[in-house]
Amino acid sequence: MILNCIAVDDEPLALGLVSKFIEQTPFLNLAGKYAGAVDALKAIHTQEIDLIFLDIQMHDLNGIALARVLDNGAGKPRIIFTTAYNQFALEGYKVDALDYLLKPFNYEEFLRAAQKALHYAGLLNKPATQPLVNETEHADNNYLFLKVEYQLVRIALDDILYIEGLKDYVKVELKNAPKAILSLTSLKALEEKLPPKRFMRIHRSFIVSLDKITSMTKNSTHIGNTRITIGDQYRDAFAQFFAKWI
Repeated sequence: MILNCIAVDDEPLALGLVSKFIEQTPFLNLAGKYAGAVDALKAIHTQEIDLIFLDIQMHDLNGIALARVLDNGAGKPRIIFTTAYNQFALEGYKVDALDYLLKPFNYEEFLRAAQKALHYAGLLNKPATQPLVNETEHADNNYLFLKVEYQLVRIALDDILYIEGLKDYVKVELKNAPKAILSLTSLKALEEKLPPKRFMRIHRSFIVSLDKITSMTKNSTHIGNTRITIGDQYRDAFAQFFAKWI
């Protein structure tokens, strides 16, 4: 499989380096290189482009803005950001970029990101009898996938202790894990993916794994040393569950 690529960067040296990296990568084809996002946008609409290596800070239109105006349909090119500014990582994640290369980067780092794009394209082109694994399916098969730092991470439902909703993320606490997993999604979206017989939302900011509850009252639950209060709008549903314990 060959991916048609374009490079977009208003710094001539950076544009030349990315173009060189594309040309020496066997599964990439350099379909064009552009010093501005506006010219790149014209090329995207007139050519079949699979992948864009895109700078963020540019003089005409920044890369984040370009990513937002691209079509959200199935034919949308994938994006790998190339930038000297790490403060744009969250914005890059929100526009569903495949990866985020922080300048200066070497060919090994570039190749790793390019291989991720190739793998993604391969999944999309699987026959209908081999559906693309996504973050919603397999919830009934004891695991699900969550987007974590530009990749899909498989999470075993048996390992989940509880899930906390934050401003832009959910935080998934896992047993025997040194730290929680952060995923850019909403608590509501994640609630819809979890089997209701095993998980319950008990607060606007918390979903708990029912078989991980170690003790509870009518007003709160404990999972290990963590106490989680029952929210007012969830009291009736939790009271039905609580009654089974009495």
